[in-house]
Order: sequence, then structure tokens, then C-alpha cells
Amino acid sequence: MLGTGILKGLAVTARNLTGSFHDPARFTTTQYPEERTVLPDNYRNFPFLVSDDEKDPMGTLRCVACQICEKECPPQCIYIEKSKDKKPDANGKMQIYPAIFDIDISVCMSCQICVEVCPFEAIKMDHEFEIATSNRFNPLLLNREQLAKPNTYFHRIRPTEAAEVDARLDAERKAAEEKAAAAAAAAAAKASQAAAAAKAPPPAAPAKVPSPATLEAQAKPAAERPDSSAGGIKTQA
Repeated sequence: MLGTGILKGLAVTARNLTGSFHDPARFTTTQYPEERTVLPDNYRNFPFLVSDDEKDPMGTLRCVACQICEKECPPQCIYIEKSKDKKPDANGKMQIYPAIFDIDISVCMSCQICVEVCPFEAIKMDHEFEIATSNRFNPLLLNREQLAKPNTYFHRIRPTEAAEVDARLDAERKAAEEKAAAAAAAAAAKASQAAAAAKAPPPAAPAKVPSPATLEAQAKPAAERPDSSAGGIKTQA
């Protein structure tokens, strides 16, 4: 019958309207900005940089300025400049760091390619979408200070992925520590062996092996041996 679909739609709307007064699951709208919809883990907006320590975000950035994300970015909205020196990261390892790391949010298309190619888990996609400004140039060009966010924030917006990343990084860190410890033990053992060899007495000189002629002369009877004083051979009378 003509209009059946409209009547069914109105019935669904009326059912949700009346049910929303006693069943919150039937709420069809969110009173934004007083109320915020909980975003799913896989929601992505614009990238941010992960730092391991909230108190020192610039000193504990995971980024080592490898520039892979800058090269792979389709709209070329990432600009990185390497540092001239090195400084220890969160694990104490000396690393190059990004002296400049800028992302032009007005150009970024949130494709997540920078996240996929990063080998250090240093850049992730954010849930922040309220970035409107009155100027579309400088305010939307974010530097490393604006992009850096602690690992605790990453755990808050993406708990599942953050836990997997931390587990993988911890495993890699533990493997590196075990490898370094094994190398140090091998070096110590080699050094102790060298020291023991230096303290050991020199080997004794090898015994002189008599020549075959000497052995043959020693095997003859005493009467037939050559007499060195007479220059001849003594014979028995």
C-alpha cells in the first residue's frame, strides 16, 4: 500500500521517542558540547607524537627523525629536520632526535600511512577533532611541542593498541638487554683468559731428539764404539 514505508518509519520514531524517557539506550541524539560521544578505538583524526615521560615530553620522544613518514606522506604535509647531536632516550640509548617536526593539519588527510610505516611506534592517530581556528595558516601548522603527547594519553584513547605496543617494545628492550649482557660476559671471559695466559710460565723447551746415527752408535757394544781419543775403533784382542 502506498505510504507503508512512511508509516513504519514514523512508528519507529515514535517508539524511540517514548522509550527514550525511560531507556537511555534509545537516546538518538547527544547534547553536544555538554555531552560527548565515546569514540571507538579505531577512530582516527590527525597524527600526534608519542613521548614516554609526561614530565619531559621533548626528551622522551620515540621519534628518532628517520624521516620515513615524511617521505611516505601522500600530501607531503610532514616536515622533519634532524638534530646535529644525540641525547639519551627513555631507555638511556643515545639517539638522534627531531630538531623540527611539523605537520600541516590543513593539508593532512588522516590516511594513517605515517603510522603504518613508522618502525619506532612514535606516531599515532589522535581522537582530537576540535581544531577549528579563525586562521587556516599558522594555527594549523603544528610543531613538535604541540604534537607531543604522553604514552598515558595513548593508553586512554586506544587501550588495546597501546597495550600491544608496550608489550612488543618491552620484549624488544628485554632482548636487547640480554644480548648486551651476553656480549659483556663473552668479553669478560675473553679478557680473563688473556690475563691467565699472560701470568702462566713459559712452556719448557722440547727435549732434543738424538739423530739416527747417534742411536745406532749407542746400540753397538762398548768395544766396537769409536774411541774419540785414539781416532779409531777398539777391537777385542
